[in-house]
Amino acid sequence: MIPYNVDMGSIENLVRQFEKNPQNVRFADLRRVCEHYFGEARSKGSHSIYRTPWEGDPRINIQDDKGKAKAYQVRQVLKAIKKLEGS
Repeated sequence: MIPYNVDMGSIENLVRQFEKNPQNVRFADLRRVCEHYFGEARSKGSHSIYRTPWEGDPRINIQDDKGKAKAYQVRQVLKAIKKLEGS
């Protein structure tokens, strides 16, 4: 499900960049990837929470930290994408 017009190549490029360096990821880019794979987020305060087709971990719960994503949350998103693509 693609919620808006997104070039799949650009999403794949972002994911590759995240894998190379999860420390330096723009929050807007992480949100864009999450929306592509998991649909629209529901927000709770500063957190954006995404639904996954499974129960439990990895959960997708990201938050903006002055325009950047937290590295551990980037790694959780990557783990969830791998799980999603494996099923």
